[in-house]
Amino acid sequence: MTMRTRSLGTTGPQVSALGLGCMGMSALYGEADRAESVATIHAALEAGVTLLDTGDFYGMGHNEMLIGEALRAAPAARREQARVSVKFGALRGPDGSWLGYDGRPAAVKNFAAYSLQRLGVDHIDVYRIARLDPDVPIEETVGAIAELVEQGHVRHIGLSEVGAETIRRAAATAPISDLQIEYSLISRGIEAEILPAVRELGIGVTAYGVLSRGLISGHFTADRQLGAGDFRAMSPRFQGDNLTHNLGLVEALRKIAEQKGVTVAQIAIAWVLSRGADIVPLVGARRRDRLAEALGALEVTLDAADLTAIEEAVPAGAAAGDRYPAAQMAHLEA
Repeated sequence: MTMRTRSLGTTGPQVSALGLGCMGMSALYGEADRAESVATIHAALEAGVTLLDTGDFYGMGHNEMLIGEALRAAPAARREQARVSVKFGALRGPDGSWLGYDGRPAAVKNFAAYSLQRLGVDHIDVYRIARLDPDVPIEETVGAIAELVEQGHVRHIGLSEVGAETIRRAAATAPISDLQIEYSLISRGIEAEILPAVRELGIGVTAYGVLSRGLISGHFTADRQLGAGDFRAMSPRFQGDNLTHNLGLVEALRKIAEQKGVTVAQIAIAWVLSRGADIVPLVGARRRDRLAEALGALEVTLDAADLTAIEEAVPAGAAAGDRYPAAQMAHLEA
């Protein structure tokens, strides 16, 4: 398999056609094996994956230290090919509670200083606030990142989970490389306004949640027991009748995948890949076998008939339940 590359917008770096989202190695989806997590990052780099995505609040710094450990242990050539994307700004309590977002310029620089230390790198490739701080104009937050770019601490400015108006305001302040936002077969809210806006401005998209936190991976079952620390135990799409309905969509998708001789996860990822060369799907694999399955999506070609069948099986808006609990939805513009 030859890893294809894609561009994070007209001002961003060339990266692999798939990126590795590392959040689940540290938080929100139950226990993870540290050695297997490091091995998975190494396997991704060896396969040609260059984009590693994290947040400074994933495990309260744990995830950045994990990536730093993996990069230090990787061969020099693989370490140098890595492009690390970092989200910042989410405030956490010692008990793991969520306390809001901080996009003040001084906070931006403070967060960056700690991330550079935990990652063990001299620059961050893409830096972005995780959610808009309602008390700080986006121009001020982006302006602070732009100063970090000028100083060499950051290479490119990104955005995360913001709407078209905020994207335009940010882009008028400094060059924006890409927008990270949820996008999958069952999360298509960006298609009406956000996707046209970023394409007009030459901003790429890194799509997270392409398997909807495992919901449309083909591996999730209705009887699965979720731990108290697992985000999905609170996610509306994984509850009661919503889960039953959504797993029905997965079974409809499974029939199409089986006809093509691929897995449900592979066809779901391939669908996101088919949406444009300016979209880089992030896969949240925590194990090498799941990574290998995800990479297989690069070999899946979807023709017009396949895409029509997929749209009929899982039409836009078909999912039951919001993608986040109500309290977290309030922080989203998209």
